Amino acid sequence: MNANAAEEDDNMNEGQLFEKLTRAYELLSEEIGKVIIGQKEVVTELLTALFAGGHCILVGVPGLAKTLLVSTVARSLDLDFSRIQFTPDLMPSDIMGTEVLEEDRTTGSRVFKFIKGPVFANVVLADEINRTPPKTQAALLQAMQELEVTVGGKTRPLPAPFFVLATRNPIELEGTYPLPEAQLDRFMFDIRVDYPSEGEELEIVEKTTSSELPGTEPVLEGKDILRIREAVRKVPVSRDLLQYAVSLVRMTREKEEGELGKYLSWGAGPRAGQYLVLAAKTRSVMLGRTTPEIMDVRAVAHPVLRHRLVTNFHAEADGVSTDELIDRLMEAASAGKV
Repeated sequence: MNANAAEEDDNMNEGQLFEKLTRAYELLSEEIGKVIIGQKEVVTELLTALFAGGHCILVGVPGLAKTLLVSTVARSLDLDFSRIQFTPDLMPSDIMGTEVLEEDRTTGSRVFKFIKGPVFANVVLADEINRTPPKTQAALLQAMQELEVTVGGKTRPLPAPFFVLATRNPIELEGTYPLPEAQLDRFMFDIRVDYPSEGEELEIVEKTTSSELPGTEPVLEGKDILRIREAVRKVPVSRDLLQYAVSLVRMTREKEEGELGKYLSWGAGPRAGQYLVLAAKTRSVMLGRTTPEIMDVRAVAHPVLRHRLVTNFHAEADGVSTDELIDRLMEAASAGKV
Protein backbone atom coordinates (compact mmCIF):
# COMPACT_ATOMS: atom_id res chain seq x y z
CA MET A 1 0.00 0.00 0.00
CA ASN A 2 1.49 3.37 -1.02
CA ALA A 3 1.52 6.47 1.19
CA ASN A 4 -1.48 8.12 -0.50
CA ALA A 5 -3.59 4.98 -0.21
CA ALA A 6 -2.63 4.59 3.43
CA GLU A 7 -3.59 8.22 4.18
CA GLU A 8 -6.90 7.82 2.36
CA ASP A 9 -7.57 4.62 4.34
CA ASP A 10 -6.90 6.42 7.64
CA ASN A 11 -9.40 9.17 6.74
CA MET A 12 -12.33 6.81 6.12
CA ASN A 13 -15.53 7.55 8.04
CA GLU A 14 -17.64 4.93 9.78
CA GLY A 15 -19.85 4.36 6.75
CA GLN A 16 -16.82 3.65 4.60
CA LEU A 17 -15.44 1.35 7.28
CA PHE A 18 -18.71 -0.58 7.31
CA GLU A 19 -18.56 -0.90 3.53
CA LYS A 20 -15.00 -2.14 3.88
CA LEU A 21 -16.09 -4.73 6.45
CA THR A 22 -18.88 -5.99 4.19
CA ARG A 23 -16.48 -6.25 1.26
CA ALA A 24 -13.79 -7.82 3.46
CA TYR A 25 -16.22 -10.47 4.67
CA GLU A 26 -17.07 -11.38 1.09
CA LEU A 27 -13.41 -11.52 0.07
CA LEU A 28 -12.38 -13.47 3.18
CA SER A 29 -15.14 -16.01 2.65
CA GLU A 30 -13.97 -16.39 -0.93
CA GLU A 31 -10.30 -16.78 0.04
CA ILE A 32 -11.03 -19.21 2.87
CA GLY A 33 -13.35 -21.16 0.56
CA LYS A 34 -10.37 -21.89 -1.72
CA VAL A 35 -8.88 -24.04 1.03
CA ILE A 36 -11.80 -24.97 3.31
CA ILE A 37 -14.62 -26.83 1.59
CA GLY A 38 -18.05 -26.21 3.10
CA GLN A 39 -18.30 -25.11 6.76
CA LYS A 40 -19.76 -21.76 5.65
CA GLU A 41 -21.62 -21.19 8.91
CA VAL A 42 -18.46 -21.97 10.90
CA VAL A 43 -16.49 -19.46 8.82
CA THR A 44 -19.17 -16.79 9.28
CA GLU A 45 -19.26 -17.31 13.07
CA LEU A 46 -15.48 -17.25 13.30
CA LEU A 47 -15.19 -14.01 11.31
CA THR A 48 -18.01 -12.46 13.34
CA ALA A 49 -16.10 -13.10 16.56
CA LEU A 50 -12.86 -11.83 15.00
CA PHE A 51 -14.37 -8.50 13.93
CA ALA A 52 -16.26 -8.18 17.23
CA GLY A 53 -13.06 -8.63 19.23
CA GLY A 54 -13.98 -11.94 20.89
CA HIS A 55 -12.31 -15.34 21.19
CA CYS A 56 -13.68 -18.69 20.02
CA ILE A 57 -13.60 -22.32 21.03
CA LEU A 58 -14.00 -24.81 18.20
CA VAL A 59 -15.52 -28.16 19.14
CA GLY A 60 -15.30 -31.06 16.72
CA VAL A 61 -13.89 -34.52 16.20
CA PRO A 62 -10.38 -34.91 14.71
CA GLY A 63 -9.91 -34.53 10.98
CA LEU A 64 -12.38 -31.72 10.31
CA ALA A 65 -9.68 -29.17 9.32
CA LYS A 66 -10.01 -27.01 12.43
CA THR A 67 -6.27 -26.25 12.49
CA LEU A 68 -6.21 -25.63 8.74
CA LEU A 69 -9.18 -23.27 9.07
CA VAL A 70 -7.45 -21.15 11.70
CA SER A 71 -4.14 -20.95 9.82
CA THR A 72 -6.01 -20.07 6.61
CA VAL A 73 -7.84 -17.23 8.37
CA ALA A 74 -4.51 -15.90 9.68
CA ARG A 75 -2.96 -15.95 6.20
CA SER A 76 -6.01 -14.29 4.67
CA LEU A 77 -5.70 -11.49 7.22
CA ASP A 78 -1.93 -11.06 6.93
CA LEU A 79 -1.52 -11.70 10.66
CA ASP A 80 1.13 -13.49 12.71
CA PHE A 81 -0.03 -17.00 13.57
CA SER A 82 1.18 -19.43 16.22
CA ARG A 83 -0.03 -22.88 17.22
CA ILE A 84 0.26 -24.28 20.73
CA GLN A 85 -0.26 -28.02 21.15
CA PHE A 86 -1.63 -28.42 24.67
CA THR A 87 -0.28 -31.45 26.51
CA PRO A 88 -0.35 -32.56 30.18
CA ASP A 89 3.27 -31.47 30.71
CA LEU A 90 2.87 -27.98 29.20
CA MET A 91 3.86 -25.20 31.61
CA PRO A 92 2.71 -21.53 31.68
CA SER A 93 6.22 -20.41 30.67
CA ASP A 94 5.94 -22.56 27.53
CA ILE A 95 3.06 -20.30 26.49
CA MET A 96 4.01 -16.86 27.78
CA GLY A 97 7.79 -17.04 27.52
CA THR A 98 10.57 -16.92 30.07
CA GLU A 99 13.61 -14.92 31.16
CA VAL A 100 17.03 -16.43 30.55
CA LEU A 101 20.38 -15.34 31.92
CA GLU A 102 22.55 -14.09 29.08
CA GLU A 103 26.20 -13.07 29.24
CA ASP A 104 27.52 -10.06 27.34
CA ARG A 105 30.76 -11.32 25.79
CA THR A 106 32.27 -7.84 25.48
CA THR A 107 31.77 -6.78 29.12
CA GLY A 108 31.30 -10.10 30.85
CA SER A 109 28.18 -8.85 32.60
CA ARG A 110 25.10 -11.02 32.87
CA VAL A 111 21.59 -9.77 32.23
CA PHE A 112 18.18 -11.36 32.01
CA LYS A 113 16.69 -11.47 28.53
CA PHE A 114 13.02 -12.20 27.90
CA ILE A 115 12.30 -14.85 25.29
CA LYS A 116 8.76 -14.43 23.98
CA GLY A 117 6.43 -17.42 23.98
CA PRO A 118 4.00 -18.40 21.23
CA VAL A 119 1.22 -16.31 22.81
CA PHE A 120 2.92 -13.24 21.31
CA ALA A 121 1.09 -13.51 18.00
CA ASN A 122 -2.05 -12.01 16.46
CA VAL A 123 -3.84 -15.33 16.00
CA VAL A 124 -3.14 -18.06 18.54
CA LEU A 125 -4.42 -21.59 18.02
CA ALA A 126 -4.73 -23.40 21.36
CA ASP A 127 -4.99 -26.97 20.10
CA GLU A 128 -6.86 -29.33 22.45
CA ILE A 129 -6.94 -26.82 25.30
CA ASN A 130 -8.58 -29.36 27.62
CA ARG A 131 -5.47 -31.59 27.59
CA THR A 132 -3.37 -29.34 29.81
CA PRO A 133 -3.72 -28.76 33.60
CA PRO A 134 -5.73 -25.78 34.94
CA LYS A 135 -2.58 -23.80 35.82
CA THR A 136 -1.52 -23.64 32.18
CA GLN A 137 -5.08 -23.08 30.96
CA ALA A 138 -5.36 -20.11 33.32
CA ALA A 139 -2.17 -18.57 31.90
CA LEU A 140 -3.69 -18.42 28.43
CA LEU A 141 -7.07 -17.26 29.68
CA GLN A 142 -5.42 -14.40 31.59
CA ALA A 143 -3.80 -13.29 28.34
CA MET A 144 -7.20 -13.44 26.62
CA GLN A 145 -8.83 -11.26 29.24
CA GLU A 146 -6.08 -8.74 29.98
CA LEU A 147 -4.33 -8.74 26.57
CA GLU A 148 -1.02 -8.79 28.42
CA VAL A 149 1.24 -11.21 30.28
CA THR A 150 3.37 -10.78 33.38
CA VAL A 151 6.69 -12.60 33.59
CA GLY A 152 9.44 -11.87 36.09
CA GLY A 153 7.46 -9.03 37.64
CA LYS A 154 7.20 -7.14 34.35
CA THR A 155 3.98 -6.78 32.35
CA ARG A 156 4.24 -6.98 28.58
CA PRO A 157 1.39 -6.13 26.17
CA LEU A 158 0.35 -8.63 23.54
CA PRO A 159 0.26 -7.64 19.86
CA ALA A 160 -2.96 -6.13 18.55
CA PRO A 161 -5.24 -7.48 17.29
CA PHE A 162 -5.12 -10.55 19.52
CA PHE A 163 -7.41 -13.47 18.75
CA VAL A 164 -7.46 -16.89 20.44
CA LEU A 165 -9.03 -19.93 18.84
CA ALA A 166 -9.08 -22.97 21.08
CA THR A 167 -10.03 -26.44 19.90
CA ARG A 168 -11.58 -29.25 21.90
CA ASN A 169 -12.22 -32.86 21.00
CA PRO A 170 -15.67 -33.85 22.34
CA ILE A 171 -15.20 -37.63 22.09
CA GLU A 172 -12.06 -38.12 24.21
CA LEU A 173 -12.42 -37.49 27.94
CA GLU A 174 -9.60 -39.63 29.37
CA GLY A 175 -6.63 -37.54 30.50
CA THR A 176 -8.40 -34.23 29.94
CA TYR A 177 -9.01 -31.21 32.16
CA PRO A 178 -12.40 -29.65 31.32
CA LEU A 179 -12.47 -25.87 31.37
CA PRO A 180 -14.45 -24.46 34.31
CA GLU A 181 -17.58 -22.50 33.44
CA ALA A 182 -15.98 -19.22 34.58
CA GLN A 183 -13.16 -19.72 32.08
CA LEU A 184 -15.46 -20.87 29.28
CA ASP A 185 -17.37 -17.63 29.77
CA ARG A 186 -14.36 -15.72 28.42
CA PHE A 187 -14.92 -17.19 24.98
CA MET A 188 -17.36 -15.20 22.91
CA PHE A 189 -18.43 -18.15 20.74
CA ASP A 190 -18.59 -21.91 21.12
CA ILE A 191 -18.51 -23.04 17.48
CA ARG A 192 -19.47 -26.61 16.57
CA VAL A 193 -17.62 -28.07 13.58
CA ASP A 194 -19.62 -30.93 12.06
CA TYR A 195 -18.94 -33.51 9.37
CA PRO A 196 -19.15 -32.29 5.75
CA SER A 197 -21.93 -33.35 3.42
CA GLU A 198 -21.28 -36.15 0.92
CA GLY A 199 -20.72 -33.69 -1.92
CA GLU A 200 -18.35 -31.58 0.18
CA GLU A 201 -16.43 -34.63 1.34
CA LEU A 202 -16.02 -35.79 -2.25
CA GLU A 203 -14.61 -32.36 -3.17
CA ILE A 204 -12.29 -32.41 -0.14
CA VAL A 205 -10.83 -35.79 -1.08
CA GLU A 206 -10.45 -34.74 -4.72
CA LYS A 207 -8.64 -31.48 -3.95
CA THR A 208 -6.40 -32.73 -1.14
CA THR A 209 -5.13 -35.72 -3.12
CA SER A 210 -4.15 -33.74 -6.23
CA SER A 211 -0.80 -32.09 -6.97
CA GLU A 212 -2.24 -28.56 -7.05
CA LEU A 213 -3.03 -27.24 -3.60
CA PRO A 214 -4.88 -23.87 -3.42
CA GLY A 215 -3.38 -20.86 -1.68
CA THR A 216 -4.78 -17.66 -0.19
CA GLU A 217 -4.04 -13.96 -0.56
CA PRO A 218 -4.14 -11.43 2.32
CA VAL A 219 -7.32 -9.35 2.37
CA LEU A 220 -6.94 -7.18 5.50
CA GLU A 221 -4.14 -5.92 7.74
CA GLY A 222 -4.12 -5.82 11.51
CA LYS A 223 -4.77 -2.08 11.69
CA ASP A 224 -7.85 -2.52 9.51
CA ILE A 225 -9.30 -5.04 11.96
CA LEU A 226 -8.68 -2.73 14.92
CA ARG A 227 -10.47 0.17 13.21
CA ILE A 228 -13.37 -2.04 12.18
CA ARG A 229 -13.75 -3.32 15.75
CA GLU A 230 -13.92 0.24 17.02
CA ALA A 231 -16.46 1.25 14.38
CA VAL A 232 -18.69 -1.80 15.03
CA ARG A 233 -19.18 -0.73 18.64
CA LYS A 234 -20.65 2.56 17.39
CA VAL A 235 -23.42 0.82 15.44
CA PRO A 236 -26.78 2.08 16.76
CA VAL A 237 -29.05 -0.47 18.43
CA SER A 238 -32.76 -0.13 19.14
CA ARG A 239 -34.12 -0.40 22.66
CA ASP A 240 -36.29 -3.33 21.57
CA LEU A 241 -33.27 -5.32 20.42
CA LEU A 242 -31.43 -4.64 23.69
CA GLN A 243 -34.50 -5.74 25.64
CA TYR A 244 -34.81 -8.88 23.52
CA ALA A 245 -31.17 -9.89 24.12
CA VAL A 246 -31.38 -9.24 27.86
CA SER A 247 -34.68 -11.12 28.14
CA LEU A 248 -33.23 -14.16 26.37
CA VAL A 249 -30.35 -14.28 28.81
CA ARG A 250 -32.49 -13.71 31.90
CA MET A 251 -34.87 -16.45 30.83
CA THR A 252 -32.04 -18.98 31.17
CA ARG A 253 -31.76 -18.07 34.85
CA GLU A 254 -35.39 -18.73 35.73
CA LYS A 255 -35.57 -21.53 38.29
CA GLU A 256 -39.24 -22.38 37.96
CA GLU A 257 -40.14 -25.93 36.97
CA GLY A 258 -41.01 -24.83 33.47
CA GLU A 259 -40.03 -26.02 30.02
CA LEU A 260 -36.50 -24.64 30.42
CA GLY A 261 -35.99 -24.23 34.15
CA LYS A 262 -36.23 -27.90 35.02
CA TYR A 263 -33.32 -28.75 32.71
CA LEU A 264 -30.91 -25.98 33.77
CA SER A 265 -28.87 -25.85 36.95
CA TRP A 266 -27.14 -22.63 35.90
CA GLY A 267 -27.95 -19.98 33.31
CA ALA A 268 -25.98 -17.40 31.37
CA GLY A 269 -24.52 -14.27 32.98
CA PRO A 270 -24.56 -10.64 31.80
CA ARG A 271 -21.58 -11.22 29.52
CA ALA A 272 -23.87 -13.33 27.32
CA GLY A 273 -26.12 -10.33 26.71
CA GLN A 274 -23.13 -8.17 25.85
CA TYR A 275 -21.88 -10.72 23.33
CA LEU A 276 -25.34 -11.23 21.81
CA VAL A 277 -25.63 -7.53 21.03
CA LEU A 278 -22.01 -7.09 19.90
CA ALA A 279 -22.17 -10.15 17.64
CA ALA A 280 -25.51 -9.00 16.21
CA LYS A 281 -23.98 -5.60 15.40
CA THR A 282 -21.02 -7.21 13.67
CA ARG A 283 -23.13 -9.70 11.73
CA SER A 284 -25.48 -7.02 10.44
CA VAL A 285 -22.62 -4.89 9.10
CA MET A 286 -20.91 -7.94 7.58
CA LEU A 287 -24.11 -8.65 5.68
CA GLY A 288 -24.44 -5.06 4.48
CA ARG A 289 -26.95 -3.63 6.98
CA THR A 290 -26.18 -0.59 9.13
CA THR A 291 -28.29 -1.61 12.13
CA PRO A 292 -28.88 -5.06 13.65
CA GLU A 293 -32.27 -6.73 13.80
CA ILE A 294 -33.83 -9.38 16.02
CA MET A 295 -32.89 -12.05 13.48
CA ASP A 296 -29.21 -11.19 14.00
CA VAL A 297 -29.52 -11.89 17.72
CA ARG A 298 -31.24 -15.17 16.99
CA ALA A 299 -28.53 -16.11 14.48
CA VAL A 300 -25.76 -15.79 17.08
CA ALA A 301 -27.70 -17.18 20.05
CA HIS A 302 -26.40 -20.75 19.74
CA PRO A 303 -22.65 -19.99 19.68
CA VAL A 304 -23.03 -17.36 22.42
CA LEU A 305 -25.21 -19.37 24.81
CA ARG A 306 -24.34 -23.05 24.36
CA HIS A 307 -21.22 -22.98 26.56
CA ARG A 308 -22.83 -20.73 29.18
CA LEU A 309 -25.74 -23.00 30.06
CA VAL A 310 -25.15 -25.77 32.62
CA THR A 311 -27.67 -28.58 32.26
CA ASN A 312 -28.69 -30.88 35.13
CA PHE A 313 -29.49 -34.58 35.47
CA HIS A 314 -33.05 -34.06 34.17
CA ALA A 315 -31.64 -32.95 30.81
CA GLU A 316 -29.25 -35.91 30.71
CA ALA A 317 -32.04 -38.35 31.62
CA ASP A 318 -34.37 -36.96 28.95
CA GLY A 319 -31.60 -36.67 26.35
CA VAL A 320 -32.04 -32.92 25.96
CA SER A 321 -28.97 -31.10 24.64
CA THR A 322 -27.98 -27.50 25.22
CA ASP A 323 -28.71 -26.65 21.58
CA GLU A 324 -32.22 -28.08 21.95
CA LEU A 325 -32.77 -25.88 25.00
CA ILE A 326 -31.67 -22.82 23.04
CA ASP A 327 -34.11 -23.79 20.27
CA ARG A 328 -36.90 -23.99 22.85
CA LEU A 329 -35.82 -20.61 24.19
CA MET A 330 -36.17 -19.20 20.68
CA GLU A 331 -39.61 -20.75 20.31
CA ALA A 332 -40.69 -19.17 23.58
CA ALA A 333 -39.39 -15.83 22.34
CA SER A 334 -41.32 -16.18 19.05
CA ALA A 335 -44.46 -17.01 21.01
CA GLY A 336 -44.15 -13.70 22.82
CA LYS A 337 -43.01 -15.08 26.15
CA VAL A 338 -39.84 -12.98 26.04
